[in-house]
Amino acid sequence: MNQLDAITKQLFTKVADITELPEGAYNLRSNGQLCGRVSTENISITTKVDRSGIDIAIKPGTKGETVHIPVVVTASGHKETVYNDFYVGDGADVDIVAGCGIHNCGGQDSEHDGIHRFHVGKNAKVRYAEKHYGEGDGMGKRILNPQTEVVMDEDSLMEMEMTQIKGVDSTERVTLAKLGKGAKLLVRERLMTHGEQWATSVYKVELAGEGSSADVVSRSVARDNSYQKFDACIEGSAPCHGHTECDSIIMEHGRIEAVPSLTANHVDAELMHEAAIGKIAGEQLIKLMTLGLTEHEAEEQIINGFLK
Repeated sequence: MNQLDAITKQLFTKVADITELPEGAYNLRSNGQLCGRVSTENISITTKVDRSGIDIAIKPGTKGETVHIPVVVTASGHKETVYNDFYVGDGADVDIVAGCGIHNCGGQDSEHDGIHRFHVGKNAKVRYAEKHYGEGDGMGKRILNPQTEVVMDEDSLMEMEMTQIKGVDSTERVTLAKLGKGAKLLVRERLMTHGEQWATSVYKVELAGEGSSADVVSRSVARDNSYQKFDACIEGSAPCHGHTECDSIIMEHGRIEAVPSLTANHVDAELMHEAAIGKIAGEQLIKLMTLGLTEHEAEEQIINGFLK
């Protein structure tokens, strides 16, 4: 980390909470170039030979280890697409920290498109955190288009934390998942847009195995003139349980579209969805303002608590 400039270091901290080289396996990438990599006895990281990206192989039974794979872009006009494949062995229990930060002070658009594919073995547990962040005062846009594909074997568990709360001008976020027998998927999305930004979040989850379940919950705030679309579909093809929820706050001239859908292909598929869009309640503002906060400060407190 000592060889990196201050902006690059700051971005790694923003998206992956690292201020120095992390313990365990990691792959650090900046402006399309590798700037640090370590494999461990149980986790190997190798460069793909046919396209840009890496393969991360986690041995069966690996416990308590963490993989960091953040990406940052500081060059205006830099555009890239990377393909990362994760092979999580049976019975493993690991944390994976991803994320991308873009600092653009130039006049050209900067863009990172990342395709992450997970192959989660039997009885494996994965906690996956993906944080996106943008900054810079240039006219060029900060564009992020992540795609996550998940295939889960019997009795596996995956918890996904997907966060984007500042600075990304446009994003198309796509998550596709197929669950086997007894597999469980938990998704928590937090999203805020402002200015003229727009964001779409698409979730397509197939509950293919008996006893599989999914819980996809999104909380979002659309400010200024920004636009959001939440499009979530859960398909039940076996005795299973699926739930999707979108809870959003709209402010100023923001626009939000929620499109939850369910498809039941089996008589014992239990599926449900919820969607709510509204403004900040006046009584909440009044209560905080009686404690001495300004209206703006009260709004910020409510938003921070809502997205926490």
